Amino acid sequence: MAPLTPRLVVPVDVKKTPWEQEVQLHNRWHPDIPPVADVTEGELFRVEMVDWTGGQVRDDDSADDIKSLDLTTPHYLSGPLRVVDAEGVPASPGDLLAVEICNLGPLPGDEWGYTGIFERENGGGFLTDHFPSARKAIWYFEGIYAHSPQIPGVRFPGLTHPGIVGTAPSAELLNIWNQRERELVDTGHESLKLCEVLHQRPLANLPTSHSCLLGKIQEGTPEWQRIANEAARTIPGRENGGNCDIKNLSRGSKVYLPVFVEGANLSTGDMHFSQGDGEVSFCGAIEMSGFLELKCEIIRGGMKEYLTPVGPTALHVNPIFEIGPVEPRFSEWLVFEGISVDESGKQHFLDASVAYKRAVLNAIEYLSKFGYSKEQVYLLLSCCPCEGRISGIVDAPNAVATLAIPTAIFDQDIRPKRLGHGPKLRRLPDVLR
Repeated sequence: MAPLTPRLVVPVDVKKTPWEQEVQLHNRWHPDIPPVADVTEGELFRVEMVDWTGGQVRDDDSADDIKSLDLTTPHYLSGPLRVVDAEGVPASPGDLLAVEICNLGPLPGDEWGYTGIFERENGGGFLTDHFPSARKAIWYFEGIYAHSPQIPGVRFPGLTHPGIVGTAPSAELLNIWNQRERELVDTGHESLKLCEVLHQRPLANLPTSHSCLLGKIQEGTPEWQRIANEAARTIPGRENGGNCDIKNLSRGSKVYLPVFVEGANLSTGDMHFSQGDGEVSFCGAIEMSGFLELKCEIIRGGMKEYLTPVGPTALHVNPIFEIGPVEPRFSEWLVFEGISVDESGKQHFLDASVAYKRAVLNAIEYLSKFGYSKEQVYLLLSCCPCEGRISGIVDAPNAVATLAIPTAIFDQDIRPKRLGHGPKLRRLPDVLR
């Protein structure tokens, strides 16, 4: 017998706002956000998702939407889903939830996406000190390929994946998150820097009731107010998985997530058509609406059996990811190296962030010799299938990071050549302002 069509458990309508959806969405992590549906172990089911901003970014010729984007709203997630076994017994704290990605893609009729650079005063990014102003590139999909009118001469296959797959935290784990992130904000503002640059990007995004969407819980009620004041933002990845942005997590992949509450309360969102390692511009994948077709397996007692805590409690664990067999095939790459010496010439001790920043800057400077603006290259390296690596982390004082770029994504030869045979410079349109 042919397999059944996946059961649609969370539909979305991209013409409606997140709070107008038939099945309620949410944009926070909290154990008391109720599940919107049950799914059974082994069942093939479908989840649809709005883009991470809930439709704030438009397919047009202006980056004003990126410049003024309300960053208290993301990420809009579909779920939570309560996972039960064939007898109806829900997953329990201490279990491991294996989530298999069977299929995924953009929503039919909404085959486009975007990549952005946030304004320095509103989000920033990895290279905010070099690129302080908002920019946007629109991408259109042709099957597995993406192209952008703002970055012409480039076409590549996307490795589509969800940026966020996670389970709900327990009350104890949520309290751990909020305490440690509050301490970072309270004590680190004047001393901690990203690659020696102290800018307006917050050290952590603490709970706020502003723009809070809590699924079935009615806004304005005492329960809503309590949860909104406690619920964790979805910006970083944490022990529950969450916003890990692993670009190879595509068809055939599995995520082994720790279960902290009864039913696991699985949520997902932040669909990407493609992403480079690091997602360096922050709004840096090709962001889109999309769907996932999933199957779950409950591994009873799996947290203790397979996840070793690295921290003071049994909750200090992290998921395991099994990468699937599907990915673009490239045979030729240009690899750019970075070491932990910053742009001023200052030596840093085994600082992989500084090294990766240097690798990205080296790639931007090089590719700008081929007719692209540096903003175009920054956007491209954030969303194309480039490979970032920590190549060395023990040879003091320099960490070594590399960024490998597949040469086949360009319509010109970008390899170094003898003098007189260099790149043919072209006048290309700038990214959308």
